[in-house]
Amino acid sequence: MAHIDKTVPGSFCWMELSTSDQNAAKAFYTSLFGWTANDAPMGPGQFYTTFLLDGREVAAAHTMTKEEAGMPPHWHLYIAVESADAAAARVPELGGKVLMAPFNVFDAGRMAVIQDPAGAIFHVWQPLKHGGIRISNVNGAFCWADLNTPNAAAASVFYSGLFGWKIAPGEHDHSGYLHIKNADTFIGGIPSPEQIPPNIPPHWMLYFQVDDCDASVAKATGLGAHTLMPAMTLEGVGRFAVIADPQGGAFSLFTLAPRG
Repeated sequence: MAHIDKTVPGSFCWMELSTSDQNAAKAFYTSLFGWTANDAPMGPGQFYTTFLLDGREVAAAHTMTKEEAGMPPHWHLYIAVESADAAAARVPELGGKVLMAPFNVFDAGRMAVIQDPAGAIFHVWQPLKHGGIRISNVNGAFCWADLNTPNAAAASVFYSGLFGWKIAPGEHDHSGYLHIKNADTFIGGIPSPEQIPPNIPPHWMLYFQVDDCDASVAKATGLGAHTLMPAMTLEGVGRFAVIADPQGGAFSLFTLAPRG
């Protein structure tokens, strides 16, 4: 287990579920991951759920907004920056779009909503009082993110230009998968087109660490989830599966391979 006490620019710093049934989502994720839920009012009949693990922030959820009408439930990914305004200003130069200009979220931080050149959407987050997730390397915590995109080369130029990431193949990996490194830490990857299911729009896929991928898939389906990709092994890496929660929000479960 690792407590996160400082938000590093370029890191994945917050995970937020937009869902059609917030109370049902709370029941599902607290049962699956052992999270606890802390609700805070957002307005008339609305509340924001912060999920905690070992008493530390691990993710959040809210009911889908009017602007998200017609979209399926989904997970948002936030990426830390020193300045949301500076990051947003760079986006058009790199071929992306600013879908929502920088704005303050009370005194928690400043954010913007961005679309990369292929269409994948993410948020940039400038921390003020709220830095983001506060725990990692423990079951139930976020551990990785993959960018599913049809043009890995263009994505590499965009994201390395925006965040300073190093994006390259693994030293002994000839699969076409690209690894994303922020400063000295590997944080995610970009699968090759052959590794991505057909007919899905570009998007970021979040991974959550579990002790036993197969057991967690079985538990999730028992709670009403649907399996989108059955558990499979990546030799020397681990075992993962892609599931959709009962409302349709997709995410991955991941179990690290034992170290010999």
